[in-house]
Parts: sequence; structure tokens; C-alpha cells
Amino acid sequence: MLVLDFINVGNGDSILVREMEGEQLRFSMLVDCGHDSLERDDHPPVEDERSCRIYAGDFLKKHGVAHLDVLLVTHFHRDHIGGLGRVLEAVTVGALLTPYAPPADAGSLDPDGDNGLPRAARNVLRCMDLYAGPLGRYRDRIGRITELPGDRMERLRLTDDLAMDILFGEPALYPRQRAVYDAAFRGERNGYDLIHWGKSMNVSSLRQRLYYHGREIVLGGDAYAHMWETETATPCDILKVPHHASLSSTTRKLLRLLRPKTAVVCVAAGRPDERPHPYIVSLLREFTEDLHFTDAVAIPGLVEPVFHESVHMELP
Repeated sequence: MLVLDFINVGNGDSILVREMEGEQLRFSMLVDCGHDSLERDDHPPVEDERSCRIYAGDFLKKHGVAHLDVLLVTHFHRDHIGGLGRVLEAVTVGALLTPYAPPADAGSLDPDGDNGLPRAARNVLRCMDLYAGPLGRYRDRIGRITELPGDRMERLRLTDDLAMDILFGEPALYPRQRAVYDAAFRGERNGYDLIHWGKSMNVSSLRQRLYYHGREIVLGGDAYAHMWETETATPCDILKVPHHASLSSTTRKLLRLLRPKTAVVCVAAGRPDERPHPYIVSLLREFTEDLHFTDAVAIPGLVEPVFHESVHMELP
């Protein structure tokens, strides 16, 4: 049985994939780690006592997951990698799959130091610090780190019954990403390069397609719809809607290609930036009535709030 938990980390994505044989865990993978805070300071505070937000690391502990066979990082926005430290405190990892591996001797990028950079550039450094710092502190808890080159689709056989394709954006993005981050770790502070790359982070987000017993699960990361309205978008059973169901996340053309039977939106309730966007929610409902939200999203006339620690699914 394949067990999927789209964890309610509030802001961000963290998806636990487990293959079970009865009560025995055969394989486990975590895709992204959520934010480093359950409440962002630029979002409304959580005041409902029914809120079930939980850090990804705490969710793993609660469910007895002490080892991940695979930890996959899609990209380096704070709401996808900010929870990495808590995850590595909770588990050991067989393989970390990532589009960028920092230098082994990487030090702090000191985003809040006296570097003369604008806020947007500092934020890019801060995100990378939240990723590279835990990798350095907990390196002994990770078996191997594999940097994915991004110039081809990666096809992995995870178990006898579970396979995964990893899909990328434009291949030229990944050498550019490496150059920007390597320069930052060398102590170079080019504000233009950092800001320009910050605008490209979602475009570089990895996507995954899982295959299990004839079912297909698409995890869209934060990839905008225009990136993959192509032959790579084929019908699926479950869709993790990209980029928190923002207006740029999904189009009718993409949904016609994917035709999901079930859709899940990883998003914080009450976000002030129209994520999920009401139009995208309406569009999703044109294709499936089986639509779920990780947090207790409320949109009058469209979505009633549901309080849970994860959107939990079991596939025999």
C-alpha cells in the first residue's frame, strides 16, 4: 500500500510518501520540508484553536518515521526548505536529491550582516542559509548527497512497485543556479545576480511523477503552468497543485492535459496574497470534485475549512 501525507505545515510544501506492507514500512520519501515557522510574520496570525499545523520534523516523529530513504528538495524557497533543520533532527536520510549541493566547507552566508544588499537579495541568501546550515550541522545523518544536473529527466526505481520521474525546468537554469550560489559561498555579493536568480526560483522548481500499481501521482512543486503545458503533462490520478494554487499555477490547458481525479493544494489558510486564488479553485472544481487543502482554507461559496494535520491518502 502507498500512503501519502500532504502535511499541514501552514506555509509551504512537505509531502511524505511511504510504501507499507501491512504494518511494516518498506520505503519512505519526503518531498520538501515546509517553512521554518508555522506562522509567517507577514501573514495573519493563527487564532483558531482548532488549527492543526505541524512542523514536518514533528510530523515524522509523531508517526514513528526515524529514517527517510530519500529526501527530495524541489527548490530553495523558504517555505520548502526552511523546515530542513527540524527534519534532520528527527530522521536519518539515505539519499538527499537536490538541484544544488553547497560546498562541503560552506559557512554562513550572513544575510543580515553589513553587506549593502537590498532586501530581495538578502532573502535569497537567507533561503540558502536555511538549507546549507542544517546540511553542514547534520551531515553525518545523510548517507549521500546527489546533485541533479537538470539537463535530462531522471527516472528512478524506488521499490519493486514504486517508480518516480523527476522533471526539470529549462536546462540552462541549473548551471546558472550553481554559479550564483557558488559565488555567494565564495563571499561574492552581487545584488543584481541574487535578485535576478530569486525571480527564477519557482521556474527552476523540480516536479515529480510517481507510478504505483497503475496509478500516477504528480507533484507539481512551485512550477508555473506555462512551464509544462507540454507532452510531459499527461493524465494522472492525484495532482499536488503547483505553487499553492496561485493565479499563475494552473490553467485550463494544463488541467485538460493532466485530468486529475484528485487534487491537493498545499497552502496556509488566510494568506493575504490570494493563494489559493478563487478562480483557480473554481477551475480545479471543473475537473474534479475531490479537492483538498492542507490547511483550513475558507473561501465563501467555494471552500469550507477542514482541520487536519495532513491530507492523508492510501492507495492499495
